[in-house]
Parts: sequence; C-alpha cells; structure tokens
Amino acid sequence: MNEKLNRIRHDRSVKDFPKLKLEDDEYVEFVFRRTKMCLVAIFGGVILGLMVILLAMVVVDYGQSVLDDMGKNFVHILLLVLTATVLIAGAVALMIYRGNRLFVTNKHAIQMAMMSPMATSVNMIDLSSIEDASFHQGGILQKLFHYGTFRLSTVGDETTYTLTYSDISPSELKAVSDLITEAKKSKKLAKTEEE
Repeated sequence: MNEKLNRIRHDRSVKDFPKLKLEDDEYVEFVFRRTKMCLVAIFGGVILGLMVILLAMVVVDYGQSVLDDMGKNFVHILLLVLTATVLIAGAVALMIYRGNRLFVTNKHAIQMAMMSPMATSVNMIDLSSIEDASFHQGGILQKLFHYGTFRLSTVGDETTYTLTYSDISPSELKAVSDLITEAKKSKKLAKTEEE
C-alpha cells in the first residue's frame, strides 16, 4: 500500500513540476516560494511609478508651462519611454519572484534561484547531507508580516541553501527537519545493511 501511495505521489509531482528531474521513487513534499509581500511591493512600485508618470503628464499638458508644442511632444515621448521602462521592470521583477523556489522532496532539497532573467541556478542536495534547517527573521517588518530567510546548511563544505523573503511556518520547518532526520536514518540503515 505504501509503495502504491508513493507511486501516486511521484506521478503527481512529475505532472505538477515537469522541470524537476525526480528519481523513480521521489516525490515533492514541500514547495517554498517567496512571501506574497514581494508581490505587493512589485505591484505597489509599478502603480506608484505609473501614477508619478501620469501626474507628470497632467502637469505638462495642463500646467503653466513654458514649453512649446515641440517641447511637450518631446516630454510626452520621454514619459512614454518611462512608462514602458516601469512596466518592463515590473514584468522582470515578477519573473524573478516566480523563479525563486525551494523544493523539498522525500530525498533532496532542490533550490531554483534567479537573480535576473539571465542569471539562474539550480542546486540539489541530498536531505541526508543537510545538517540544519532554520528560519531567521530580522527587523520589525519581517516580524510583523511573518517573513524571513529559510536556510538549509550542509555538512562538510559548509554550503548553505537560502530562500530569502520566505514565509515558512513553524510546522513546515518542523516537517522539513523531520524529513532530514528520516533521510539520515535511512542512509545509516542502508550503510549497515551493506556491511
């Protein structure tokens, strides 16, 4: 029965996350994304930028201006270029927001990090190699809106996988820690069976 349930979980994970290269008996347990507050900041920034541009356009059109028609047309072109720049910046920020995820499967932690549309990385580590899972909040805003930095630290080379602006709950953190502990026990059991 357990194998059948694992197969169903695996098939569902492959269907939901086709970009992940999962092993035959591997399935996704958790998907951590950045907090929704990042979306609020992105859309708020775009709306604020568009409002400033609209205000500038109204001032140029209806305010006391020393600009002639040619000067007004030049300013309108500049404002249209600024509008396009704000919209493109918002789209890029949204793409980066969606491109930063941390998957925890029953065997691995897979980090997809995007710093820009041209700079991306995918890192994978066995759960049994992870020494510590932690969540850190610093500052009033992080406490107020419950977001912070989720870290997975590895044994040995001191590599740390981080997901900033994450809103992981204490129960999710405990569940990830339990998965890590279970993976370590399974690895020890497999070693003793080989000997």
